[in-house]
Amino acid sequence: MPGHADPQDRPPFSRPLLVEEVPPEGMDLTISATDAERHAIAAEDGLEGLAKLEGSLHVEPWRKDSLAVTGEMRARVTRICVVTLDRFDSEIVEPIDVKFAPALSAGSGERASQGAANRAHRRAPQFEAMAPPNPEFQGEDPPDPIVNGQIDLGALVAEFLALGLDPYPRKPGVEFEEPRPLGEADVAESPFSKLQALKGILPS
Repeated sequence: MPGHADPQDRPPFSRPLLVEEVPPEGMDLTISATDAERHAIAAEDGLEGLAKLEGSLHVEPWRKDSLAVTGEMRARVTRICVVTLDRFDSEIVEPIDVKFAPALSAGSGERASQGAANRAHRRAPQFEAMAPPNPEFQGEDPPDPIVNGQIDLGALVAEFLALGLDPYPRKPGVEFEEPRPLGEADVAESPFSKLQALKGILPS
């Protein structure tokens, strides 16, 4: 899959695909990150380790000069449990369903890139400013941009890995224990209770 971008500008995991290489019936691809690529992605995503990162993808034409990519991302990551501080391994599988269109067809390069922002927004709805609504694509993500006649499947798979990471990783079976509410004995011994008791003893 040839590309024309400067290698220094490419993401850690890059597998460019030219739009013109996709046949009318579509094509199936499986891509896997190398050891060096996984090491770079682990550092970028704050992982203790990344033993596997691959994508099984189907790419087919969509509308005029555009593409649809479906499939799934599979990864095996090593993380630190936020409760026990132990290292642990886990498998992550994320479905992929993304449209790509030339930037001008999507409205502009900025609007086309809203697809990635909207995906992150659905995982982190508290960041409402990340993805302002776009009436042209009401109910669906705007397409990601096709740049220089190509898309980057490696970058797409790496993005879905980042989206699939739990921001508060816990080992299987480990639960986060919330602080217990104050009981009657705790309330009785609170500073306010003691102050109230002193008011009854001290002369007014």
